[in-house]
Parts: sequence; structure tokens; C-alpha cells
Amino acid sequence: MTTDAEIQSALPALASGSVAVITGGASGIGLAAARRLAAMGLKIVLADIGGARLDEAARGVATIAGGSAVLAVAIDVSKADEVDRLAEKAFDAFGGVSLLMNNAGVGNNPGKPWENRDGWKRLLDINFWGVVHGVEAFVPRMLAAGKPGLIVNTGSKQGITTPPGNLAYNVSKSGVKSFTEGLAHALRNEPGGKIAAHLLIPGFTYTGLTEGATEKPDGAWTGEQVIDFMLAALVRGDFYILCPDNEATRPMDEKRMAWAIGDIIENRPALSRWHPDYKDAFAAFMEG
Repeated sequence: MTTDAEIQSALPALASGSVAVITGGASGIGLAAARRLAAMGLKIVLADIGGARLDEAARGVATIAGGSAVLAVAIDVSKADEVDRLAEKAFDAFGGVSLLMNNAGVGNNPGKPWENRDGWKRLLDINFWGVVHGVEAFVPRMLAAGKPGLIVNTGSKQGITTPPGNLAYNVSKSGVKSFTEGLAHALRNEPGGKIAAHLLIPGFTYTGLTEGATEKPDGAWTGEQVIDFMLAALVRGDFYILCPDNEATRPMDEKRMAWAIGDIIENRPALSRWHPDYKDAFAAFMEG
């Protein structure tokens, strides 16, 4: 595992005393990030829906970082004015922000493409627009500070291979992928800018979004494993932080993604991996 000293030497934005803002910070990957970064000496701003879960998470992180180094802010990331308020509170409390982790998300399935418009809008407002709102609220101030910074947006493999089952979620995470790619390009070309954007692509991870699971499935990683992998990838300079898990290796993920883009190149039916006429061809591809 990459040591804290190696991480902080390679990434000045994660130096002790720096400030990390994490949305969706009350559970799962967000809370794992908060704990790990607090142990590295960072000050932590935890943002999530208000309530007992956020309060408990803040108390837990404070036992690591110290009470004065943790700020909990109850917000709904789908509302731009509330994310703007988060930025105001973070900068007022700590004077600057060096890491923004746009991690908040929901996975509830609103249904088929032609039904439940309100459910679709709610999911997209959180998963996609929540990321946009975070960038809008924080990046101008981070750029103006002229210091090294990191933006990490949480995507999903479902935003790349788009499997059947929850189309709205796939659409939202496909949007996060495209947005983060464009964000990285824009930041790279910003005169004097020292901020880099990265796309976190977790594998099967046991979080609050894990449907029907009251304990970690054998095939899943923990949030802590994802964050360890993320930090090592940031040290390497990876833009696409593609996490494996206990079921899917990187070679497996690469083949699945290659097949997905092959649908366009080979002019196969949409989502041919799940088309009955291509079942055998996909299996042979994965074995080859």
C-alpha cells in the first residue's frame, strides 16, 4: 500500500493541514475518504443530507482529526444554492479548499425510459447536477487561490458499459464521465492553473447503495479499499481511477469496456452483450 508520506510528497494538495470537502460524506466511499484523509492530517468538510447519520459520521471523523478540524454541513447537492452555501461555509471555516470530492449519489431505480419523470429528474439532479454544482461552487475559488488542487468525481462502470437494470443511473454516470473528461481538459488549459480533475470508477463496493445487503458481500470491496486504491492512482497521475473488486479484475473490466465500444465499431445491436444472438460471441470474447 502507498504510504501517507509517499502520497503527500507526490500530492501537495493532500499535505497535512489542507482541506478536503466530501459530498456524500456520511457513509460508504465518502466516509472512508474522510477517515483516511483525517488520519493524514487534513481538515474535513463532510456534506450530506442532514440527520443522525451525518452527525454520527462527523463525530467519528472528529475522533481522528479533532473537533476543530471537522465541519459537517447538511445540504442537498441537487440544489445549487445549497452547494454554494457549502462552499461559503468551507472557505469561511478553513480559508481554502485543496480537494473537492463530488461523491454524493443515489441508486434508486425510477423505472423505464417512458415512466416516472419525477424519479428520473431527481436521480439526475443528484448524481449529475450535484457534480456540476460542486464544480461551479468551488473551482473558481480554488483557481483563484493559485495552489495545487484536486477534483475527484465519483462515476461508475455502469456509466461506461451501461448494463440493463437501471437506465437512469447509467445515464447519470455516463454524464459524470463526459463532464469530468471535459473538466480535466479545461483545467489543464487554464493559465496558471494547478488543479487536476480525476474520475473515480469504483467496482462492486459495499456502501449505502448496495441493494439488499445487510453485510458486505464476498465479491465487494469496502469503501476503505476503494480509497486506498484511489490514493495510489492519484500518485500515479491516473485520470481514470478504475477499481477492481473481489469479482472483477482489471483485465475483465477492460474486455467488457472494449466489447461495449465494439458495438459501435462493429455496428452490433445496442447493448449486444445482453442480446441473445450475441451471447456466445461475448463469452468467446471474454475467454479469448
